[in-house]
Amino acid sequence: MTLYIDPPTWPGHGRMWSHLVSDASFEELHAFAAALGVPARGFDRDHYDIPSDWHEAAVAAGAVPVGSKELLRRLTAAGLRRPKGRAAEG
Repeated sequence: MTLYIDPPTWPGHGRMWSHLVSDASFEELHAFAAALGVPARGFDRDHYDIPSDWHEAAVAAGAVPVGSKELLRRLTAAGLRRPKGRAAEG
């Protein structure tokens, strides 16, 4: 069970963002995000949006930094990918 984070290269709301995902479960992902202090509103279907200034803290807490394509590959391989239009569960 591992958490992964991609580089903060996604613009939005005047900031740059990373994506945080689990390769095991949403429960693991939610617990990790909560321990970091990420608000629940940061969850988007299958990942958390993490602002660039939190990236280093996420890595220090155990998230493995990977490229965006690798992050998507691992999320998909775990069966946790939820594309837009597909209902998301907590």
